[in-house]
Parts: sequence; structure tokens; C-alpha cells
Amino acid sequence: MLIDWFTVGAQALNFLILVWLMKRFLYQPILHAIDAREKRITTELADADTKKAEAQQERDEFQHKNEEFDQQRAALLSQATDAAQAERERLLDEARQAAAALSSKRQAALRNEQQNLHQALRRRTQQEVFAIARKALTDLAGTSLEERLGEVFTRRLREMDGEAKAGLAEALKTTSEPALVRSACHLPAEQRAAIQNALNETFSADIHLRFQTAPDLIGGIELTTSGQKVAWSIADYLASLEKGVDELLKEKDQPEPKAEPGPEEPKPETKSQ
Repeated sequence: MLIDWFTVGAQALNFLILVWLMKRFLYQPILHAIDAREKRITTELADADTKKAEAQQERDEFQHKNEEFDQQRAALLSQATDAAQAERERLLDEARQAAAALSSKRQAALRNEQQNLHQALRRRTQQEVFAIARKALTDLAGTSLEERLGEVFTRRLREMDGEAKAGLAEALKTTSEPALVRSACHLPAEQRAAIQNALNETFSADIHLRFQTAPDLIGGIELTTSGQKVAWSIADYLASLEKGVDELLKEKDQPEPKAEPGPEEPKPETKSQ
């Protein structure tokens, strides 16, 4: 069998032309399309990675902001709780202070009321004793209470001790104002003259006096001048009696009661104002 080299050459040439044509017009566009598609896919993948990274970053930022928000919310809630607790304590303290102040005011009011009642009872008692003494002296001795008070006061003036007498003498000597004699009731002229004479004799001088009625003395007479005072009243006896009664009531609360102390006769009051 003979080989037709011309035919073989023509077929080979046709094959080569076919290959070139396929490469030129078929494979090359396909390869370019594949490369373009690969580049596009690569670009899209890169964009997707970028978007994924951005999304992840946004997610992390959002989560971080959520965490910060939770922390701020917890901090604000804690501050609000602390502030509410502090306000509650403040209000409770103010309520306790107000209650304590109200209780103190009530106690003070009760003490004042008790003291006022005690003073009123004491004054009433003194007035009653004064009235009884006045009537007793008038009925039994035929002498008014004012006269007896004047006699006792003048006697006390003459019986003053050295220190009290010296202090009163100095006060009478240094003042230019008349000495004030206050009495519970109006003193008759005889009693005023007796007191004037007693002072003149006691201090060997002409003492200027000014008489004044003072019902608050409750049966008493007092002499005041330049801060010095000499006084005597029935109230002194009542005060001594009251002191004795108070001591007796206190002794009743003791386990072993003591002997009942009797009221002592008060001494004439001489003190600086």
C-alpha cells in the first residue's frame, strides 16, 4: 500500500490550520472569558472579604457599644440605687430629727406647764397662807399683818451681821438715789417711820427711802439699793417648808427612811443683785 504524502501533508496542514483557527477564535476568547471571570470572581471574593471584615468590625463595634451601654446602664442603675438609698436615709434622719425635736418640744412644754402649775399652786398657797396669817394675827393678837411684818423687818435690820451691814452701808453711802423699800401691801405711815428710824439708827445717817407696793412679794418687805438687797417675807418660810417636804418625799423613795427634817426659820436674805 502506497502512502500519499501529499494527502498526509495536506491533512497535517489542515490540522495545523484548524488548531490555529480554534486557538485564535475559540480557545483564546474562552481563556480570556475564563480569566475575566476568574478576575471578577476574585474581585467579588475580595469585595466579599472586605465587606465581611467591615461587617465583622461593625459587629465588634456594635457589641463593644452594647457592652459599654450595659456598663453605663449598670453604673447608672447603681448610682440611682445609691442615691435612692442616700435619700431614704436622709429622709429617715430628718424624720427622726423632727420626731426628736417634736418630742423635746413636747417635753419642754410639759415641763414648762408643770413648772407654771407648780408656781401657780405655790403662789396660791402663799396667798392663802398670807390671808390665814393676816386673819389669825388680826383675830388673836389684834395686830394687822402689815404691822407685824414691819416689826420683824425693822428687827432684822438692827440685827444684821457685820459683813452684810458693811456692804449695805457702803451701797447706801455711794448711791445718790433713794433706797427702795418694796412691800406686799401698802405700809401705813407708822410702819414707814419705824423702818426709816431703824435704818437711820443702824447706819447713823439720814437714809432717803422710797416706798413701793409689790404684791408679788406675798407677805414680805425688801430693801434694795446699788445692787444690795435685804429682804424678809412669808415666802421664805414657805420655801423652807417646801424644801423640807421635798426632802421628806425623797427620803420615802430610799430603802432606809431617815428622820423627818423640820422646816428651819429662814434667815434674812442679803445678797447682791
